[in-house]
Amino acid sequence: MVTTASATPRVIDTAAPGGAPRALADGVIDTFSLQLTFVLFLSVVVVTLFAALLTAPHRDELSEFYLGNRDMSPLRNGLAMCGDYLSAATLLGSTGLVALTGYDGLLYLGGTAVAWLMVILVIAEPLRNSGSFTLGDTLALRLPRQARPVRLALSVCVLAVTTLYLVAQLIGSVALLTQFIGEPSTATRTMCVVVIGVIVVMYASLGGMPGATFVQIAKAVMLVAGVAITAVMVLHHFDWNVNALLTAAADNSGVGQRFLESGLRYGGGTTSKLDFFSLQLAIVLGLAALPHVAMRLLAPRRTRVLRASVVWSVGLVGFVCLAAGILGLGATAILGRGAITSVDPKGDAAVLLLARSLGGGILTALISSLAFVTLLAVAAGLTLAAASSLAHDLYGQVLRKGRASQSEELVVARLGGVVIGVLGMALSLLSWEISTATLAFLAFAIAASAILPALLYSLFWRRFTARGALFGLYGGLLCSVLLVVFSPVVSSTPTSIYPDADFAWFPLQNPGIVSIPAGFLFGWLGSVLSGRQDDAAYEEFEVRTLIGAGRE
Repeated sequence: MVTTASATPRVIDTAAPGGAPRALADGVIDTFSLQLTFVLFLSVVVVTLFAALLTAPHRDELSEFYLGNRDMSPLRNGLAMCGDYLSAATLLGSTGLVALTGYDGLLYLGGTAVAWLMVILVIAEPLRNSGSFTLGDTLALRLPRQARPVRLALSVCVLAVTTLYLVAQLIGSVALLTQFIGEPSTATRTMCVVVIGVIVVMYASLGGMPGATFVQIAKAVMLVAGVAITAVMVLHHFDWNVNALLTAAADNSGVGQRFLESGLRYGGGTTSKLDFFSLQLAIVLGLAALPHVAMRLLAPRRTRVLRASVVWSVGLVGFVCLAAGILGLGATAILGRGAITSVDPKGDAAVLLLARSLGGGILTALISSLAFVTLLAVAAGLTLAAASSLAHDLYGQVLRKGRASQSEELVVARLGGVVIGVLGMALSLLSWEISTATLAFLAFAIAASAILPALLYSLFWRRFTARGALFGLYGGLLCSVLLVVFSPVVSSTPTSIYPDADFAWFPLQNPGIVSIPAGFLFGWLGSVLSGRQDDAAYEEFEVRTLIGAGRE
């Protein structure tokens, strides 16, 4: 999965005297694993911070800060793309979903891998050819007469997406900490968010894209290696017999053959199925419009490098998703569904319990530290993308009208990273009880409903106008937010943010099935109503998207 691990409350251990609550850590992490996790995590942070500072831009050159080394090999670029996309929930949340729901969880993982097809087949090459530093540059080149209001609208959407996703990552760090020490106190929770947030700000503001790239590559290598080793251990446990793995998982699932059939989680009715389709639609379409992923697509200097890089990233993401599926099935087959839910009803602890069963404290510590590093890397990419939009689009082009010097804009970008980081930390502490999945899915819905229509129309529709861009961007953003506000996420159910209130008239938790078509409709309607178009600007833009003139 592409979101972070969900916040998990304390659970009741019915075996404990009087049913007293026990910390999740009692069933997941022992003292040795906790100490080793801390040592490994601290070592990785020290090494990556030092490397990020060494590779950081040493000149007042915007392209180096925003795009980093544009001559990296396809493999390194592919690893960085993989690192930008996959978060800790691929390791924790998705494996837990497979462990608890079987086939439906595997179907969910499939959407994570398939999302890259939208990028590789439609977006990657024309975006790289037409863009410069940010998505705002692409829209400004396509719509030069009203570039400033379009940049402003896009920046609002970019900041909304990155802030929501960043807050989800920071809250996810608390959820992960809960797996180790149980429900943390307010002081512990604050310290966790602040420490993670400060490290993220240092990666983004000091290291820029070169520093963030190093972190993403290191994280991707560790993630691929970690899930591969654990998956090999699972398969070896069953003598490399996949049928034996599936049979054992079904036998220990508590539901028998239904574990290997659809409907265990998303088959409760039409509403549940629509909700799942809406979620998958937002993930598949939203990936192409995530700002930190788009910045990575803009980086390669040559088109052939971009093509090879995206192929590498698709392969790596697909491999990680396949391995995560094996881990989820292995957790149920070896431990049993009941043992997992007794420790963590949401299943986030499944992979940690599996690691302890297969490799003891050492493997548990390796997987645990990897989860924290994954959180750091994704948060750093999001912070950098937000700071770039804040400095380049809002400050450099909207406020300063393109007259800001490179050194001036670079200072604003570094300060912007600090501002976004502090804002993310503050919002995380204020909203830590909100599900991280809700925040992340809303971010994906906004990206797919607001940013993607404007991007696709700009790249492929001659009649697209600035008014259409404004209608699509603001309309998609407002539609996504309003549908979530009036959904069961906020009110009407025991798990809602306000369980005692009831103003939910939209039945789905994920708005994508409505907000995405609405975003495209708004963009079309605004363009039709404007009645004016700049054919010369489109023809020049079309040539650039096809051959990349001026981008090599």
